[in-house]
Amino acid sequence: MLVFVDESGDCGMKKDAGSSPYFIVTAVLFEDNEEAEACDKRIAECRQALKVRDSFEFKFYSCSDAFRECFFHAVAGCNFFYHSIVINKSGLYGPGFQEKNSFYKYATSLVFQNAKPNLREATIVLDKFGNREFGEQLSKYLKKKLNTDGVQFIKKIRMETSHSNALLQLADMVCGAVGRSLNQKAKDGMRFRRLVGHRELRVQIWPK
Repeated sequence: MLVFVDESGDCGMKKDAGSSPYFIVTAVLFEDNEEAEACDKRIAECRQALKVRDSFEFKFYSCSDAFRECFFHAVAGCNFFYHSIVINKSGLYGPGFQEKNSFYKYATSLVFQNAKPNLREATIVLDKFGNREFGEQLSKYLKKKLNTDGVQFIKKIRMETSHSNALLQLADMVCGAVGRSLNQKAKDGMRFRRLVGHRELRVQIWPK
């Protein structure tokens, strides 16, 4: 099993200084390598259809609606599923949320707790966040949280850069679509989330 994880928003808690109201973490799950490779191929075909270079990186915030539309239509038939956790910062209290690495670890653990029934010996690929030391800390933290009762839900965790991994870009695009659906000012905010709605297992807003 392969899982690709990306986030939307930021870990900042100072709304008056421009911090986002939500921090969203999305985990995209593939049952096996063949399904992941098939989706990677569909994303490559989408680049060809849009006549962009092979190294073009799909990022929700910087893509036009036309590019988003093409992307989600391309991947909608692929066999993946996703979980998202939406951290509602307005409901958070306590000093632990002021430290960005702790915030990120906690948010990531929440999405994996929700995804736990769907995991088995998963290789987790996260969009690179922080330095190597933090990556090692995060790996130990998640394995300790998830690998309980003698069951190996998480086999391996690694960090990669999204510009070289199309399936991290998939996680970014899905995460962005979830974020867009929460923006009350966005016209037809559910537009892109609907295109992959049949791939959605759970989107939790926490705290309520």
